[in-house]
Amino acid sequence: MSTGAIIGLVVAVLVVLVVLAFVVRPAWQRKKLRDRFGPEYDHAVEQSDSRTAAEKELAQREHRHSEFDLKPLSPSAQESYRRHWAGVQAKFVDSPEKAISDADRLVTDLMAERGYPTEGYEAQLSVLSVEHARTLEHYRKAHDISERQEIGEASTEDLRTAMVHYRELFTDLLEHGAAPSKDREAVRKEKTDV
Repeated sequence: MSTGAIIGLVVAVLVVLVVLAFVVRPAWQRKKLRDRFGPEYDHAVEQSDSRTAAEKELAQREHRHSEFDLKPLSPSAQESYRRHWAGVQAKFVDSPEKAISDADRLVTDLMAERGYPTEGYEAQLSVLSVEHARTLEHYRKAHDISERQEIGEASTEDLRTAMVHYRELFTDLLEHGAAPSKDREAVRKEKTDV
C-alpha cells in the first residue's frame, strides 16, 4: 500500500471517528441525563423551547448541585425529624391548614440541614431535581395545593393530598443522603475532564 493510500485511510478513519463523536456523544449525554433526572428530564423538555436547551439546563443544575456541601443526617437528627413529622401529621386532624404550613416549613428545614439552599421555590426545585427527581413532582403538587390553600381554594381533601405529597419528599430527603465528599469530588473532576 502506498504512503498516499495509508494517509488517505488514516484521514478517512479520523473523519469517521469525529462524525461518530458528534453523533454518539449527544446520545450518551442524553441517556446519562435521562438516567440521572428520570421524570424531571421529561418535565424539563416539556417546559423548554428545545431538547437541547432543556439538556443544557439540566447539566447546569448538575454543576450547581456539585458546588453544594451536602451532608447526610446523623441518626439522632433523623430521629428528631421523624418525631417532628409525626407531630405535624397528628396536628392535621385539628388544624389541617396549620399542619400543611408546618409540613412545608419542616421540609425546608430538612433541606437546609442537609446543605441545600432554601431561598425561593424555583431554586429549591432546581437543586432538588439532581438527587431527588423521582419525588420532585410530589413537591410541586404539595406546593401548588399550599398556594391554593393560602387563597382559600383548597378543600380539606386537597390538604390531605398535599400532606401525602410533602411526606414523600420528606422521606426521600431524610432517608437518601448525599454522596460522601470524595464521590462528589470525583464527579466534579469527571465533569471538568469531559
